Amino acid sequence: MIPPIDSAERWLAAFGAALARGDADAAAGLFHDDGCWRDLTSFTWSIRTLDGRAAIADMLRATLAHVRPGGWTLDGTPSAAGETVEAWLRFETAVGRGRAVLRLRDGRAWTLMTMLAELAGHEEPAGERRPLGVTHGAYGSGQRSWLESREARRAALGRSVQPWCLIVGGGQGGLALAARLKRLGVPALIVDRHARPGDAWRSRYRSLVLHDPVWYDHMPYLPFPDHWPVFTPKDKMGDWLEAYASIMELDIWGSTTCVGATRDEGAGLWSVTVERDGERHVLRPAHLVLATGLSGLPQEPEFAGAERFEGTQQHSGAYAGGAPWAGRDCVVVGSNNSAHDICADLWEHGARVTMLQRSSTMVARSETLQALGWGRLFSEDALRRGVTTERADMTLASMPYRVLAQAQTAVTTEIARRDADFYDRLRAAGFMLDFGEDGSGLSMKYLRRGSGYYIDVGASELVADGRIGLRSGVTVRELRARSVVLDDGSELPADLVVHATGFGPLSDVVARLVSPEVAERIGPIWGLGSGTTRDPGPWTGELRNMWTPTAQPGLWIHGGNLQQSRFYSLQLALQLKARFAGIDTPVYDPAPAA
Repeated sequence: MIPPIDSAERWLAAFGAALARGDADAAAGLFHDDGCWRDLTSFTWSIRTLDGRAAIADMLRATLAHVRPGGWTLDGTPSAAGETVEAWLRFETAVGRGRAVLRLRDGRAWTLMTMLAELAGHEEPAGERRPLGVTHGAYGSGQRSWLESREARRAALGRSVQPWCLIVGGGQGGLALAARLKRLGVPALIVDRHARPGDAWRSRYRSLVLHDPVWYDHMPYLPFPDHWPVFTPKDKMGDWLEAYASIMELDIWGSTTCVGATRDEGAGLWSVTVERDGERHVLRPAHLVLATGLSGLPQEPEFAGAERFEGTQQHSGAYAGGAPWAGRDCVVVGSNNSAHDICADLWEHGARVTMLQRSSTMVARSETLQALGWGRLFSEDALRRGVTTERADMTLASMPYRVLAQAQTAVTTEIARRDADFYDRLRAAGFMLDFGEDGSGLSMKYLRRGSGYYIDVGASELVADGRIGLRSGVTVRELRARSVVLDDGSELPADLVVHATGFGPLSDVVARLVSPEVAERIGPIWGLGSGTTRDPGPWTGELRNMWTPTAQPGLWIHGGNLQQSRFYSLQLALQLKARFAGIDTPVYDPAPAA
């Protein structure tokens, strides 16, 4: 058995030498036939997964001349788990410094992830590079105080000074990206329709808490304190985001609505019209980032007879709480996260509530997910083992999605075994379960669809024992004055009907804000696609149009959950900073597979 360090050093020496002499085929030959290389910005100026030796060789032939990679070294001691050797690496390119995670099997690469970590000459002003904060001895020079300088910048931005980057959306995604850009010296402005940062959370129903655990949810640069609850209540999250925006000195226009955006390709500038305080302003950024979340407009079903319904109909996004519905009949259409949360909230307030499940749903108990999923990377135990948030993020990113699906299938099989009694009780209640189209479970459903699952924090027990009524495999045929008639002819009394029917695609937002033509040119947003801007096809390479150049120059999409917003905000910020600094950024865009 070759020691892990020897195996890693041999591979790295051969790989570095092949790259140095520009031998793409030799470098690709160091991978298994089905090996994957996932690159984040460092070689491709995008996010690309190269699947197999031929794709890897093609990428290297196109990029080696301008990337000029070198300085490959081990970062720590390699480890072994079964037949797999894992090694963490550092390297350099012509413009910056990178990190990498390598997995070897039988001396060849099974997976390699490379990522740009910083741009040379444009490092963040942290640690020993932090600013002094004052000019000592500059008496009589009229230097401004920190507050005076801050207020002057705020007053000028968007008026005499244009933002180089405009971020639409001030939730966790927009704030994370703005914080990264601030540290990199890129002038950015956030516009958000809410009055204050965090209001998007505060405005949701009163019982909402995050379903992901705290270790997974840190923002860039400012982790939650170690007394923070495992599952953050929505108002506490809102207050944290508002404090974050203040501490990171982010520039935000609240109560501001984006009306429309057009691109002057000749000037390389956007013309973005916004309404603020009853006035219209036109901003002229070079780059426009949509950070409004992964979803588009609310999907409101059009039920026959809706006009004669005498009760209340509302989308889940408008649901405020169950207090007004005590002792009344409520029907919730849907069976994913929001539907479960709303049903539980209504039941807790004394309503008689029925969930309508139209199709099967993946359910996973939060405790089991923590034990078998999140906990390996994001937990107190992981921290004790030295798995920092940065290391956990990189480990997660180092798994190409095809490989991740295989790993998640094994995890999901164990989840189904461990919680078999729980699932049997749900099935006995009539709940339709699935574990993903290929048995890969919740994580892959999220990546492929962004829906179709529920992380159980208690509502499933209410369904299993009948406290929340359930009708599955049915749809609404019509509404009557005080009832919902189902397609099997049965009738449910209803004072409230909640449409927990999700949201449309984010491309609808692009169509409304920019144009239908641009939305069509960009193609689908989110979901695993080909990883190329020209072909949004079905191959599971990368998330479509996320954090990478889109087919519309100067338009970017940023979002995801808190972990994704934290990690990928760095890659998007580095791509924007390179353009701001005038660094050449030739994007590798492979031809679509035949």
